[in-house]
Amino acid sequence: MSLARLVDLKKTYQMSADVSVEALRGVNLTVEEGDYLAVMGPSGSGKSTLLNLMGCLDRPTSGRYILGQDDVSRLSDDALSEVRSRRIGFVFQSFNLIPQLTALDNIEVPLFYQGIPRRQRRHRAADLADRVGLGDRARHRPAELSGGEQQRVAIARALANDPLILLADEPTGNLDSRTGDDILDLFDALAERGRTLIVVTHDPQVGKRTHRIVRMADGRVVNGKP
Repeated sequence: MSLARLVDLKKTYQMSADVSVEALRGVNLTVEEGDYLAVMGPSGSGKSTLLNLMGCLDRPTSGRYILGQDDVSRLSDDALSEVRSRRIGFVFQSFNLIPQLTALDNIEVPLFYQGIPRRQRRHRAADLADRVGLGDRARHRPAELSGGEQQRVAIARALANDPLILLADEPTGNLDSRTGDDILDLFDALAERGRTLIVVTHDPQVGKRTHRIVRMADGRVVNGKP
């Protein structure tokens, strides 16, 4: 079942009155439900721009982005925010945790903004903490956690709203190889349970773990099933 479709997606950044940069030059891509997909390519190939568009952090200059049954290409800022909060999960290289909050509180944040009652969101956050292997570390603050543990918190937080798609931007980039492998094992387990994951990476070892690799160059998909 098709979960997301990009149709001739283009993104141009206007740097000045007479200077523009074509970041995406007509990307066509279909993501099926349960896909575990790596987006790879050299720096400047358009990987991050593609992830931003798929995460509804930005909107295309032209083309269409169909998420589920909805064309989200031209939604208002408020509507895009709603899509991000309810349909998209993000995992970043730098974790982006709130330092003053415990791991459990960080996992709860998306549920808080959805207005979920405290008892219900605390129960879900605790369940997600267990699922990502945080164990008795869930009540520690980020500064008290290792890099791998912080990334596990970030993954649990990304799963809190039960998103249609989990997007990860270089999720092992700040981790040593052994810890990175542990995080990829967790991604593998999520994929086995049917979670749809898109991972932007420059690391071929990460790409080998996924079901499908889409390679980009100069703002276009140059290899990989569209």
